[in-house]
Amino acid sequence: MKDVPFLGDEKESLKASLDRHRDVVLWKLEGLDDERARRRMTPSGTSLLGLTKHLAAMEYFWFCHTFGRETEPVPLDDDDPEMDLRVEADETAEGIIAFYERARAGADAVIDELDVEATGTAWFGPEVSLRWVLIHMIEETARHTGHMDVVRELLDGTTGDHVRD
Repeated sequence: MKDVPFLGDEKESLKASLDRHRDVVLWKLEGLDDERARRRMTPSGTSLLGLTKHLAAMEYFWFCHTFGRETEPVPLDDDDPEMDLRVEADETAEGIIAFYERARAGADAVIDELDVEATGTAWFGPEVSLRWVLIHMIEETARHTGHMDVVRELLDGTTGDHVRD
């Protein structure tokens, strides 16, 4: 796992911080079969795959949609606010992980192309900078990797916030 550089520039540091949390998303799924990865472990239905699907949608939405880039269909619907957290019967761990990796690659293309001062339009209307989106996605991803840590512990006792070298 790459460390956030002690003396890196702003964009490099923000991207490294986001990548650290992104890597945890995938690590929390390692070694699990499809059934355990999709198992709902809280009364609200939280599962590792549901959180991964949600984070993929947010990567596409916040980076690509905000800055006018094309994406594949994203599971977001105002009439079904849990759509992006729900794992459907026909979805597999492999498919959701691949969706997350494609979303991450799409987001990375935006991050690589734009300066942190670049602006786009958020889904709710205001202009936002790439800096703001990076900070928001660090927060979003860190929050949900914390949830993933608890869910994984409930599944098999595995804990930790990142792979230990």
